[in-house]
Amino acid sequence: MYSIHIRNLVEIFAFAGISFLFATVVFPYFIRFVKGYKLTQKIRQNGLTGGASKLFSALHAHKSGTPTMGGAVIIFSVLATVGVSRLFSYFGILDHSILSRGETYLPIVTLAVVGLLGLIDDYLNIKERGKQKGLSARVKLWTLLLFALAGAAWFAFKLEWSVIHLAGIGDFDIGLWYAPLFVFVLVGTSNAVNLTDGLDGLAGGLLATAFGAFAVIAYFFGMPILSVFCAIIVGALISFLWFNVPPAKIYMGDTGSLALGATLGVIAMLTNAIIPLILIGGIFIFETISVMLQLFWKKYFKRKLFRIAPIHHHFESKGWSETQVTMRFWIIGAGLSLIGLLVGLLGMGNAGIF
Repeated sequence: MYSIHIRNLVEIFAFAGISFLFATVVFPYFIRFVKGYKLTQKIRQNGLTGGASKLFSALHAHKSGTPTMGGAVIIFSVLATVGVSRLFSYFGILDHSILSRGETYLPIVTLAVVGLLGLIDDYLNIKERGKQKGLSARVKLWTLLLFALAGAAWFAFKLEWSVIHLAGIGDFDIGLWYAPLFVFVLVGTSNAVNLTDGLDGLAGGLLATAFGAFAVIAYFFGMPILSVFCAIIVGALISFLWFNVPPAKIYMGDTGSLALGATLGVIAMLTNAIIPLILIGGIFIFETISVMLQLFWKKYFKRKLFRIAPIHHHFESKGWSETQVTMRFWIIGAGLSLIGLLVGLLGMGNAGIF
């Protein structure tokens, strides 16, 4: 059985606390900075399902002018904490840093690179540049696909992975099919989180729960450094939520949602936890399916299935307050994360890790 070491737990909570402190100190300055340079939220005039309705505009008009790109602070806090761990290792305070080729290189690079993509998109959207007022969906998709292919190559040639584990069933060597699976998971989680980021506190709370669950999965999977990295993200997200709960003082923007979604997907692949990811990310998947169904209904039945998509806006338009939607989705997300965590841990027992 993979044993629990007090030293590992101390590192997990200590580095989560450091990340939380970094973000909490930086956020007020960042909020003033983006306000000063008018880097604030614009209410969309078009959307995936054929145009933002007057109903959507009425529900969210008051959010125009709220600072955005808060994901940059989350990413900075995570990377700064990783840097602190490197200093601790250099001066002998710790016997290792959070930089590990087998555990954290790819998640760290994913967080930084996809975060940069989101930052560019947010900036162009704020400045209303480009036909789409931001990067087009095609540009974002192709950029994510290219990065995902690079990540798949890392798994195949550096880590030599081609096996997936299905909890309760067993291991399957899927060979070259591992690459398209990796691409699908990374691109899918990135866009799913991006679609969910539409209400104050919604995506941030669900992400904190998801990364918390994967911190436990990573630890018992035998990746304690990756577990610490997940905890660092949770620490930064909790700080973000302090400023993002209704009424939000700042939004994470595509800078945060795209990057954190992609990173969550990579961590699921690193821990061989595809089935747990489906459960832990159940709300994100539900949100994505709601958009797909809305598009399908409008194309083939010439009417809407939901009043507004993604689904959280539908409930909001039906009379649920923003806080009610967020809290109820948090509760469902926490329940699904607990089930996903149990499935992941039981699956490790079947795989011989316990």
